[in-house]
Amino acid sequence: MIRNVIVVGGGIAGLACAAVLGRTGASVTVLERAHDLSEVGAGLQVSPNGLAVLRAMGLETALQQRGAVQAQAVSLRDYQQSGEVARLDLTRLGVDQRYYFVHRADVLAVLLDAARRAGVEIVTNAQVTALSQGDPAQVRTADGTVRRAELVVCADGVHSVGRQTLNPSSEPFFTGQVAWRALVPNPGVPPEARVYMGPGRHIVSYPLRGGTLVNLVAVEERDAWAAEGWDHRGDADILRQTFADFTGPAADLLNAVDDVSVWGLFRHPIAPKWYGDGIVLIGDAAHPTLPFLAQGANMALEDVWVLSQSLKNNGLQGISEYQSCRMRRVPRVLKAADGNAKNYHLRHGVKRRVAHAGLKILSRAAPKLMLGKFDWLYKFDVTKAR
Repeated sequence: MIRNVIVVGGGIAGLACAAVLGRTGASVTVLERAHDLSEVGAGLQVSPNGLAVLRAMGLETALQQRGAVQAQAVSLRDYQQSGEVARLDLTRLGVDQRYYFVHRADVLAVLLDAARRAGVEIVTNAQVTALSQGDPAQVRTADGTVRRAELVVCADGVHSVGRQTLNPSSEPFFTGQVAWRALVPNPGVPPEARVYMGPGRHIVSYPLRGGTLVNLVAVEERDAWAAEGWDHRGDADILRQTFADFTGPAADLLNAVDDVSVWGLFRHPIAPKWYGDGIVLIGDAAHPTLPFLAQGANMALEDVWVLSQSLKNNGLQGISEYQSCRMRRVPRVLKAADGNAKNYHLRHGVKRRVAHAGLKILSRAAPKLMLGKFDWLYKFDVTKAR
């Protein structure tokens, strides 16, 4: 049994990991660089594979009570033509295979409550500046404080100090894509994710918080981008100009945008090394995921469960088993996300027309078959996997 753990990062990966390990009896401390765990971010999608972990933690009801919207479908649409190109009917997933649209702050609140109930100590305004491997591993924060633990779990995202410690030569590159994100009042969007596909651009929308809000993500292709991160303030008028040729419901949502953030999408390679002596990476610190399959949070939740079970079965030696297990799944998910980006952004021409016609035929003639293409992703339950 692991006696004491430090978790670096108080996001979804970090709080979930702290809650799960805290329940095993370990003394767990979370170090979060922010001054407080305030309401940040926007919407995210909890697909059945991620929900399996939250359900095993006993947290599905708490999500529902915070206004999680149960998704009915993914609707693929043309950026100018009315009607659907294709529809992924999520009601066919099965009774226990639920898919939710949730505000990130609500997921964090549920996980924070679970962590505190598990006896986890939360320390804010604690920016980690350096890690040292060893027995015990050491964590140094900006105020000069040094903490020690048997295991340091690095859940601090793409700029993880732990990732840099274990993989000093890992360099990201700009994908040529920039994303805008906003929340607007819901004008009547049903419980489905709508993807409006245009040449070199696409828009995704889905309802949040009991259907009162709509989460809006718009992605465009660009030649260059300087800053990485999700919290750069954007200009709503420039957003509307960039997507000015989108019509119908997509245009209505764009017209309602007031505050918007914008960030460049960078591809970070999967870290070659996820663990060292007393250090392990989870979530985006190990395998940063582009948002085109909505799997970033879900992969982090799967990581948490596999890591906890590996530690339970083999102690600290289990961290090597954890990486080998996750490497059998994570690369496929990341590759599928990259493929979605290309499919959404097809240019005008024969290839686009043929692709959309094929999707329309498959969606109408064999809806079960179309959904079945995602069985490998959504029906995988890491809490039951061997």
